[in-house]
Amino acid sequence: MIIADVARVSLADAIREQESQYTSGVYGKRELSIVRGEGATLWDADGHEYIDCASGHGVANIGHGRSEIAAALSAQAQRLITCPEIVYNDVRASLLARLAQVTPAGIERFFLCNSGTEAIEGAFKFARLVTGRTQIIATMRGFHGRSMGALAATWEPHYREPFAPLLPDVTHMRYNSLEAAEAAISERTAAVIIELVQGEGGVHVATREYVEGVARLCRERGALLIVDEVQTGFGRTGRLFACEQYDLQPDILCMAKSLGGGVPMGAIGLGRRVIESGRISRGVHGSTFGGNPWLVPLRLLRWISLSVRTCLTVRLVSEPMLLVACVVCARPLCVRYVEAAC
Repeated sequence: MIIADVARVSLADAIREQESQYTSGVYGKRELSIVRGEGATLWDADGHEYIDCASGHGVANIGHGRSEIAAALSAQAQRLITCPEIVYNDVRASLLARLAQVTPAGIERFFLCNSGTEAIEGAFKFARLVTGRTQIIATMRGFHGRSMGALAATWEPHYREPFAPLLPDVTHMRYNSLEAAEAAISERTAAVIIELVQGEGGVHVATREYVEGVARLCRERGALLIVDEVQTGFGRTGRLFACEQYDLQPDILCMAKSLGGGVPMGAIGLGRRVIESGRISRGVHGSTFGGNPWLVPLRLLRWISLSVRTCLTVRLVSEPMLLVACVVCARPLCVRYVEAAC
């Protein structure tokens, strides 16, 4: 028994040593070597169990180690490993049709990509193209990614400042302030990008008044409204999309993380104002791996129905969790959740 324990400890140490030797060094890592997952449970190299409360940074909405997903990926890999969008594909066609069924009203067409950051970058390109304007307005405490365009819209200065100058004509306004939105949005604004729940920014929830006001200002002043649902999409707020909590119809909807059920996938949903502009034409954007059928085999489309079940679970446990938070912390400074805002 002692020998087995030593062996497990040695394996964990070996993993950490090897990864530390070759990784870039940009991540601050906890002293854990995770080697396996099943559902919401993770195991480290020492055999200790953990609950994945972060859902793999919002990716593993339906859990780890799902046999049906593994089987679907395996079957598709044997059938067709890749298929760029220069030709048509049955699997991709089915995914696009399913997305059109479940996304908020008005979202009718989709550009498929590989991550949330790519979705944000593409959204900015489409917004500038459609409006003929350049200004992008983001919000303080917002987070939208780390590539150059998405990084410009991300608020945290220590992420942005080492890489200045970034994408020009990107500004930030106060979150949940209609007064700030009124002053910021103008006839030169291409798009406003908001998170309905600011994740990394501190789990700040948008008020209905603010969301409706920003949407109105965008319509009045000819700007597009981009909603970043990379974190909140596919059941994480008790609805399939947080937009549903606000009866909101965005012009552009950015999705990723839970969209892929654990594999890298992103998507940009395009609303009527974008489509009817007539500016989205061949060659204005592209992605080698976007819409890769290996990532979206037909049987994997079950994640949408599983995400609907996730919505129900979130609604069922949110009130009890609120009570638990208040009991565990006799005087909690703040408890935030989406239903409280709507």
